[in-house]
Amino acid sequence: MRGKIVPIVDLRIKFHLGKVEYNEFTVVIILNLNGRVVGIVVDGVSDVMALKDDHIRDVPSLVTSIDTKYIVGLATLEQRMLILVDIEQLMSSQEMEFLDSEIH
Repeated sequence: MRGKIVPIVDLRIKFHLGKVEYNEFTVVIILNLNGRVVGIVVDGVSDVMALKDDHIRDVPSLVTSIDTKYIVGLATLEQRMLILVDIEQLMSSQEMEFLDSEIH
C-alpha cells in the first residue's frame, strides 16, 4: 500500500446512518475490486466467517425504508442473523466512478 492513494468510503455516510464518530473500534477494510483498491470504513469487525450455500436465504420482499438494492441475501449461523451485501455492486456505484475520475 505504500505510495498509493486509496480512496476511502465511510459506509455510515453512504447509507445516511447519522452522526459519524471514529473511535478505537473503527476499522478500514481494504478491498481490491476489479483492479481498483479502495477502503471502506466500518464500525468494527468481530468475525470472519465462511458461509455455505445452505446458510444463505433470499431477501424477503418487505416494504421498508431501507434501500435493499445492495443486499443479496440473509444468512443464519450459530444463532446469528447476517445481512449479505454485494460489495462489488456497492463499490461500483456512481460515487466510485466519481472518485476514480478525481484520482486519475
